[in-house]
Order: sequence, then C-alpha cells, then structure tokens
Amino acid sequence: MEFEDIKNYIPQREPILMVDRLHDIDEAKVVTGFVIREDNFFVDKDGMMAEAGLLENIAQSASAYAGYFAKAKGAENPPVGYIGEIKKFHCYRCPYVGEELQTTIVKGTELGGVTIVTGETYVGDEKIADTQMKIFIS
Repeated sequence: MEFEDIKNYIPQREPILMVDRLHDIDEAKVVTGFVIREDNFFVDKDGMMAEAGLLENIAQSASAYAGYFAKAKGAENPPVGYIGEIKKFHCYRCPYVGEELQTTIVKGTELGGVTIVTGETYVGDEKIADTQMKIFIS
C-alpha cells in the first residue's frame, strides 16, 4: 500500500502523519511501515526522532488497523482513536532520519469500546521499542 492510500485508513495528516505503508493485515494483527523524514514533527536538529514519535507511530499503526476494518464494513471515514493508557513502554534506542520503522500491532481484548493492543517497532531486525496501550476508538 502506498503513502497516499494510508490516508484512507487513518485520520492523521502531515505534519503528524507517522505511518506511510500497510505491509500486512489480518484479524489479529497489522504491520505498518514508516520512513523517517527530515521534516518530521518529532525529529530534532540532529536527525533523531523523539520517544514520543515512537509512541505516536505505534498508536497510528493501531489506528490503521481500526480504519482498515471500518472501511471494509462500509465506513465513509476512518474512525478517530484516543490513547487511554500506555503501559510498559520500552525505548531501546531512538531512530534517525532515513530509517524505516516496521511496527507490528497485535490486537488484544476489546471491551466497551476500549481495545488493548501490543506494539513492537523494529528498524531492520533490531527491536527499538515496545509497549502495550489501551485505545478508545470512536
């Protein structure tokens, strides 16, 4: 899926757009990609992306999952999601401009409009972040 297509599944737009590819998706998980550009909102003057950018990438990857299935069921617009809680966030290193993030979201329990997801972000074979989030999709 190309950069323009991802906008059909998530409500975020530049300069906060943190997903540009949908690599794989099924009922249990989604794998997204994102190449970090110099003009990214979360990149500092040295070309390093902040930890908050990793969290936003994980949250938007979960949003892509929700948007994909909402569109498949006939929704006109992607749903808006909100992070309700972040648990066990680990940042092993921050990525740099030019690196591609590959983020896997595994859907967990869903109850009362709140979904628990687990996210892992890699650059190549190196895990650089992981977390668990509670996300509310409206």
